[in-house]
Amino acid sequence: MKYLFAFFLCFFVFSIGKNVSAKQLNDTIYLADPTIFLDKGVYYLYGTSSDEGFLVYSSHDLKNWTKPIGKNKGFALKKGDAFGSKGFWAPQVFKRGKTYFMAYTADEQIAIAHSNSPTGPFVQEELKAISGIAKQIDPFVFTDTDGKNYLYHVKLDKGNRIFVAQLKDDFSDVISETTKACLSGTEAWENTARTDWPVTEGPTVIKEGNLYYLFYSANDFRNPDYAVGYATSSSPMGPWLKYEGNPIVSKNILQVNGTGHGDFFTDKNGQLQYVLHTHYSKDKVSPRATAIIKAGFVKDKKGIYQMQIDPESFRFLMQSATRI
Repeated sequence: MKYLFAFFLCFFVFSIGKNVSAKQLNDTIYLADPTIFLDKGVYYLYGTSSDEGFLVYSSHDLKNWTKPIGKNKGFALKKGDAFGSKGFWAPQVFKRGKTYFMAYTADEQIAIAHSNSPTGPFVQEELKAISGIAKQIDPFVFTDTDGKNYLYHVKLDKGNRIFVAQLKDDFSDVISETTKACLSGTEAWENTARTDWPVTEGPTVIKEGNLYYLFYSANDFRNPDYAVGYATSSSPMGPWLKYEGNPIVSKNILQVNGTGHGDFFTDKNGQLQYVLHTHYSKDKVSPRATAIIKAGFVKDKKGIYQMQIDPESFRFLMQSATRI
C-alpha cells in the first residue's frame, strides 16, 4: 500500500509541477541590462525589454516580484512621454531630493527623464537627448562625495568604448568639454571572438575608500563569453587600471552563458548585490533572464579593496502569480 501511495504522491507532484509551469504562475523575469533601486523599503526592478519603454517590477524581499506596476500600463517610462521612438535600453534610476530620475538609452542616444515616483511616469518637458558626438548608449550617473555628477556612458566609435563627462547640476545635459575616454577592449578575455569591433559597455561606478571602481561588461552580448570586469582610479575621470583578476563574473564562474551588464545595489541588510542578465539558455540568447548575486569588497595583502562575488548566491529572479 505504501508503494502505491508513493506512486500517486509522485504523480500528483509531477502533475502540479506541469500545471504550474503551463500557467506560468511563477516565472523567470526576462529583463536585460537590469537595475534595482531601493526606495522606502521597496525594491524596484527595471531593464531592457520593450520598444515601448521600461517596465517596472517591485518586491519587498528580492524573492517575490510583482507583475509590472508602472503607472502607465506597467511602464515606468512610456514612449511619447520622453525622448525616444525605439531601442529603449539600459535604464538607471536614482533620486535627488524628492525627484526621481531615469537615465536611459533610446534611438542609440542617451536621455534623462524625471518623475515624482519610482513607478513613473518618467517624463521630459522637452523631448531631447543629451549632447555628445556619435551614438551614445548605456548611461550611468555617479555623484561623488563632493557633490559633482558624472555620466559614464558608451560611445559607438571604433568599438564600444566607455567615456565619462561631468553633468550639469540639474542633470539637464553634460558639460561637453569635460568628455574623456575611460577604457576599451584591449585584453584577450574582452574580445574572445577577436572581432574588429571590441566591446566594453554597461558601466557602473562605486567609490570605496580612496579609489573609484569602474565595472564593465566585455564581448558582444550575444557571445557566451560576455563577462564582467573592473578597473580602478584615484579620480572619477581616470586614468583607469584594469584589475589583474578579471573577469569577476563569467560563464566559467557561474556556469551560465552571457553573464553581464548589470548594476550594483545595497539591500536592506547592508549586503552589496549585483543584478545582471544571462542568456536564455545554452543555445538561445534572448529573451535574456534576470539574476542577482551577492558581492563585497575584501582587502588584499596590500590593503587594497578588491571586489569579490559569491557564486553560491547566484539565482534568477521570479515573478509571482499575484500582486504583492
